[in-house]
Amino acid sequence: MTISESSQRESAGPEALHERLDAIYSDVLEDLTRLVAVPSVAWPNADPRHVADSAALTAELAEEVGFDTVEILHGANSDGSEGYPAVVARRAAPEGQPTVLLYAHHDVQPAGDRDDWDTSPFELTVKGDRAYGRGSADDKAGILVHLTALRLLADELNIGVTLFVEGEEEAGSPSFRDFIERYRDRLAADVIIVADSGNWAEGTPALTTSLRGMASLEFTVRTMKHSVHSGMYGGVAPDAPVALIRLLSSLHREDGSPAVEGLVASEEVAVDYNEDDLRRDCGVLPDTRFIGKGPLASRLWAQPALTIIGIDMPSVADSSNTLHARAGAKVSMRLAPGQDPEDALNRLREHLEAHAPFGAQIEFGASEYGSPWRADESDPILGKALEALTDGFGTDAVKMGLGGSIPFIADLLDVFPKASILVTGIEDPDTRAHSANESLYLPDFKRAIVAEALLLRRLGEQV
Repeated sequence: MTISESSQRESAGPEALHERLDAIYSDVLEDLTRLVAVPSVAWPNADPRHVADSAALTAELAEEVGFDTVEILHGANSDGSEGYPAVVARRAAPEGQPTVLLYAHHDVQPAGDRDDWDTSPFELTVKGDRAYGRGSADDKAGILVHLTALRLLADELNIGVTLFVEGEEEAGSPSFRDFIERYRDRLAADVIIVADSGNWAEGTPALTTSLRGMASLEFTVRTMKHSVHSGMYGGVAPDAPVALIRLLSSLHREDGSPAVEGLVASEEVAVDYNEDDLRRDCGVLPDTRFIGKGPLASRLWAQPALTIIGIDMPSVADSSNTLHARAGAKVSMRLAPGQDPEDALNRLREHLEAHAPFGAQIEFGASEYGSPWRADESDPILGKALEALTDGFGTDAVKMGLGGSIPFIADLLDVFPKASILVTGIEDPDTRAHSANESLYLPDFKRAIVAEALLLRRLGEQV
């Protein structure tokens, strides 16, 4: 390396990028404040105008970065209705250079019970090293990691860049497949960076290399033609709530692991959790035992999990002396890499039918599923990403799994099978995404921006 090349490398290194970021950081926080202020919930019972406003603001921020084109586009849902708006911005690649697709989403989870929040959910509030607000980390910070990394590099980029900011990820991305097929030519890329995951810990970066899939199923238990007085028929007629409770109790073994037979599971993980740290991070009470078996990380990343996420039966407030004829539930499963989600749903249905008590009838309702994913760790692009994260954070990056699901990654692989997919993010164990008091750890936010800038630059270097 010549002296000129060495000085060039030093002036473009992590320290220089951190200095550039410090110079514009107040503007970046202001942009995040504006994004968080928009309650962009893409659920049927929420005002869709907020999602449109969020898309418009995202497009405005993208225009300021200097893309060649910025568009607000829509896909179609399976019933033909229009999906929520997404932003697609493009900058063409120099001849012979790769194109990188930067993914994030601008929609957010509902705030939930405002009394559970210590701050206003749609007002970014900085307390110490954390910024609180719905979407502060998931995933409006992801948008700004992308945009700010591009700002730091300015005209130094030697790659093509496409920004794709979805508007319905928290609602299950119902129009996603149609969208990426419809706009395939606009979105085609050699590398796809999905900024919707997290880091191992505060100050320790991670590249997510596996994701669990998911499958959910609604069902109803029926024991009688109609409900009757419990005083007159109690002790003879089986009520549906009791049948449902007994059926739900069959879904787990004594140690709390799923009892549905035939689900894929593994106990192999590269790193594991400290039990005290995990107990603190997820809020498990001191005397409550963890469920499952095997390394803690394997229970979160490489083994299935089964959760009862909803029950339909009379509430205590509406209770009466009645034997109820029907009761229902919704069950959600997280699936280990290697599991076919349709097969998992079939096995769940078979289990429910085989364990229905008192000869109760099972009526199956709506279901949905998404595939698990495991990265190709032989891909050299993963090595570049790990190096960039290590240099940007100043700490060795780790490879980790994620217990949650990002089902659309399977769609990206189907439509763009030759692309390298990198799953990054800015969440940490105390982010509390989807919960009250969601927050962004600001020191890691800055480090993530620098790490992505380093990666984008290195992806454009001639080999």
